[in-house]
Amino acid sequence: MRRIAFVSFVLLALPLALPAQSASGRRGVTAEDYFGFTFAADPRISPDGSQVVYVSSRIDRARNRRVPSFWIVPADGSTAPRQLVDESWSPGAPRWSPDSKSIAFTSGRVMTDSTGTTGTQQPAPGRAQIWTVAVTGGAPRRVSNVPNGVSACVWSPNGTQFVCLSRTGPSDTLNTGPERSDVRHYTSITYKFNDTGWHDDKRSHLWVIDATSGAARQITSGDAWNDTDPQWSPDGSRIAFVSNRTGKEFDEGRNSDIWTVPVGGGSLTKISTSPDRDASPVWSPDGKTIAFVSAEDEDGPQQLYITESAGGGTPRLVAKSLDLIPGNLQWAENGKALFFDTGVKGELHVFRVDVPTGAVRQVTTGPRGVRASSISPASGRMAYLANDFQHLDDVYSASIDGKSEKKLTDVNASLWKTLNLAGVERMTFKGAEGWDVDGFFVKPLGWIAGTKYPMILSIHGGPAGQYGVDWFHEFQVYAAKGYAVFFTNPRGSTGYGRKFQRGIELQWGGNDYIDVMNGVRAAIAANPWVDTTRLGVTGGSYGGYMTNWIVGHTNLFKAAVTLRSISNFISDDGTRDGAYGHKGDFGGDIFEKHDLYWERSPLKYVQNVTTPILVLHSDNDYRVPIEQGEQWFRALKHFGKTAEIVFFPRENHNLTRTGEPRHIVESMNWQLYWFDRYLSGSASAVAPNGRR
Repeated sequence: MRRIAFVSFVLLALPLALPAQSASGRRGVTAEDYFGFTFAADPRISPDGSQVVYVSSRIDRARNRRVPSFWIVPADGSTAPRQLVDESWSPGAPRWSPDSKSIAFTSGRVMTDSTGTTGTQQPAPGRAQIWTVAVTGGAPRRVSNVPNGVSACVWSPNGTQFVCLSRTGPSDTLNTGPERSDVRHYTSITYKFNDTGWHDDKRSHLWVIDATSGAARQITSGDAWNDTDPQWSPDGSRIAFVSNRTGKEFDEGRNSDIWTVPVGGGSLTKISTSPDRDASPVWSPDGKTIAFVSAEDEDGPQQLYITESAGGGTPRLVAKSLDLIPGNLQWAENGKALFFDTGVKGELHVFRVDVPTGAVRQVTTGPRGVRASSISPASGRMAYLANDFQHLDDVYSASIDGKSEKKLTDVNASLWKTLNLAGVERMTFKGAEGWDVDGFFVKPLGWIAGTKYPMILSIHGGPAGQYGVDWFHEFQVYAAKGYAVFFTNPRGSTGYGRKFQRGIELQWGGNDYIDVMNGVRAAIAANPWVDTTRLGVTGGSYGGYMTNWIVGHTNLFKAAVTLRSISNFISDDGTRDGAYGHKGDFGGDIFEKHDLYWERSPLKYVQNVTTPILVLHSDNDYRVPIEQGEQWFRALKHFGKTAEIVFFPRENHNLTRTGEPRHIVESMNWQLYWFDRYLSGSASAVAPNGRR
C-alpha cells in the first residue's frame, strides 16, 4: 500500500486537475454531476402484472432538495413512461389497489380550498396523509385526516380499507401553548436514533382507514413499544405486525415478535417464539401460515421461518442451507415459493426458495445490483431496480424465473451520453489465515502505459455491508481526477456467509486490517504502475474507524480522509444511539472488556500518526457521535499532527447517502481537495470553502 519510485509531478498535474476527457469528447464524472442525476426508486408492479409505477427524483439545486414524482410504464416496455403524479405533491410510497385501477400514496400537501384539488406542499411534511389517484390520471383524492399523519399504508385485499401506522402519545393532549416545556426527559437507556433524532413520547400504532370516507380507528396502542410493518391476511380479517411488547424496547430489549390482531381490534395473537428479533411477516396466499425472518441470538444469522398464522405452532426453518441475509420477502407460485432480495459476493440479486424442499436458487444474474423487487403472482412477472458500476438505477421487468428481462427506463440517458465512465475489475486475494477475499480495482480515466498514478483505498462501512459492482459516484469522480481506486470486502462484510461476516469478532483492527492491507499489496502487484509513494485511504463509519486505525499502524499512506469515524470505543459506546452495541464484537460490554475496547481504539495510537488526515463529521450524527471526530482531531493536533476537521450542520450519520445535495457534493470536494493537496502535492489546492 505504499511507496515505490517517485514520479514527476509534471506528469500528474494535468490528469489530477481536470476530469479526464476522451477522444469522443466525453468527460469524466465530477462531484457536481450529482445535481444532474435522476434517481429511480420503489418500483411496484400492478397486481395484474400489466404496469409498473415508480418514483423518479431529481435535484432542485436552488432549493437544495430532492423532488420526487410518480411515473408509470407498461411492464412489457411497449410505450415510454408517463408522469402520473407531479412534483408539486412531493409524493411517496406508491401502492397499487388490488384491482390495478388506482394507486395510493402519501403526501404532506396542505390544501388551500375545499375542493381538495389545489394546495401547497409543506417544506418538510410531518403529517403526511394518504391519497389515491386513478391510473388513467386526474387529480389525486385525499383519503385520510389522521391528526399525526400516516405512513406504511397497505390496501386491504378487497380494496375498501387501508392499514397504516400513525404515532400517538401523551403529549398529544398536553398544553400546546407558548409555556409548554421543551426540555427532554427520559427514563430509558435508549432516547435517540440516528435517522429520527431525539425520541419524543409518541409511539407508532396500527390504524384502519376506510378508503372511501377516510374514517379512521386506532386498533393497537401502548406507550412502551412501537408497532410496525402491518400486513393484511388474504381474507382481510386480521393484520400481522411486528412489536416488542416486553416493555423493554427502550432498555436494550431485542425481543420483537410477530403478532396478529383482528381488523376491528381486540385480543392479540403472538405467532413467533424466538427470544431475539423477529421481523418482516408475509402471509401465505391461503392465509394459513406466515413467513418471517428471525435469528436465534443477537449475533446469529437471519433465517427464513414459516409458522401457523393462528398461533400456537412451532416455527419451521424453511431453508437450512441458506447462508445469506434475506430481505423483502414475497410469496409466489400459489404458496410454493418465497422470493427475497439479498447481497451476495459484491452483487445484489433476487433469490427463490422452494418452500416444500427448502432449495435456494438465484433468480437474477450478472455483475450488477438488483434490488427492490416487486412480484405479481397473478402474472408471474416482477419489476425491480438494477444498476452497475457505470449506471445508476433503472427499472426492469422480467418473469419470476429471471427470464424475458426488459429495461423499462433510461432515466439518465442524456447525461450518460456526455460522460466517460470508468470500469471496475474484480480480483480475489488471500487475506488473513488464508481466507479468500474479494477486491475491486478501478483504473484512472485516460490511463497511459508507463505513467505512474496515485491510488486511493476506500473501506466500506458496517462492517456488516459490502462493496461491489454497484454505482459509486465518488469512485467515478476519483478516476476522472486521475486516481486509481481499490476497494474490498474484508471479513466482517456481508454476502459471504455467517463465518465470514462474524470473522470480525474480537478482530477489529486485527485480521480485518490484514485483509485490507493484503488487498492493497495484491492490487499493487497486479498493477505495478501504481505509485506506492502516493497512496491515499478513506472510509466512512467502520471504514472511518479502519482509516484511523491504519494511519496509526503504518506510515505508508500520504493522505487520509476519515468520515463519521470511531476513534474511541469507550466513549462511543456510552454516547451513541445504540448503547453498548459492540458486545458481540468484543465478547462483552465496556465494563467487562474495558482494556480490549481501549486496545482496539485508534485514539490509543494517535501518537504514531504521520499521515495528514482530514476529519469529516456531522453535527447530528447519533450513530457515531460528533465527539468521536472531535476527540480524534484534538488528539492529532495535541501531538502536532497535520489535521483539519470539517463539521456538516443539520446532517446525521447518513450524510453521503441522504444528506442535503449541496453537502453531498461538498463532502466529495473536500475529499478531492485533501488528496489533491497531499497525494499530488498541489500547494495551490483550494478547499471547497475557498481557503488554501
